[in-house]
Amino acid sequence: MKGIILAAGYATRLYPLTKDRPKALLPVSGRPILDYIADEMDTIDDLDQIVIISNHLFADQFQTWADARNAAGQGHPVVVLDDGSTDDTNKLGAIGDIQFVIDQLGLDDELMVIAGDNLFTYRLRDAWSDYRAHGEDMILAKRLPWDDDLRRYAIATIDESGLVTNLVEKPANPQSNLAVFATYFYRQDTVPLIKAYLAEGNSPDAPGNFPAWLYQKKPVRLYEFDGICIDIGTPESYADVMTTFPPVRQ
Repeated sequence: MKGIILAAGYATRLYPLTKDRPKALLPVSGRPILDYIADEMDTIDDLDQIVIISNHLFADQFQTWADARNAAGQGHPVVVLDDGSTDDTNKLGAIGDIQFVIDQLGLDDELMVIAGDNLFTYRLRDAWSDYRAHGEDMILAKRLPWDDDLRRYAIATIDESGLVTNLVEKPANPQSNLAVFATYFYRQDTVPLIKAYLAEGNSPDAPGNFPAWLYQKKPVRLYEFDGICIDIGTPESYADVMTTFPPVRQ
């Protein structure tokens, strides 16, 4: 299994914090956001490589981070790929970046894909164990209060066995309160479908768009996690995460 961390965005809503530094390397409790994500990925037994996909502007900073982590012998080896984009006008989009990684590395393996701006208190290993137990493509979700603004999320509905029956990215009228966060497990035989999805002219942007297409073609399981997950997209959410991490482990 290969792990892909999506970190090629420009995070303009966080300016000036992210004017000269990628969001994934912003500090939280003295450590970059990326450290917490990679530490969790390192608990996955059959993961053998972590790939950071960056834009051209910040690739060198990610490479410096990766070099230090690799030199320290911390966890799985890390590779940084530069997608060549320079701003929001020529970015590849999250799904486009996943395909870029597949093409550049010639991947024919299972994938774990995770956003480089999500910090969470659940154990990623527990989600991986559930993926292994069932063997289907899997998305991760949290049941949020109904009075939350659910239109900000990808919203899923599931059947009694936990398989997705509906998934809509940022719906105008949410059909459930199961909010999907950007962590995905994809089977080896699903990986070629990412290229097929893009070839149909579907949106290359938000990563939730691919599983919203995928569940209509093959079974996609939902793992409902305990704890919290914060998508760091605004100064307010960055301030919020400062009070949450480092997470307390039991």
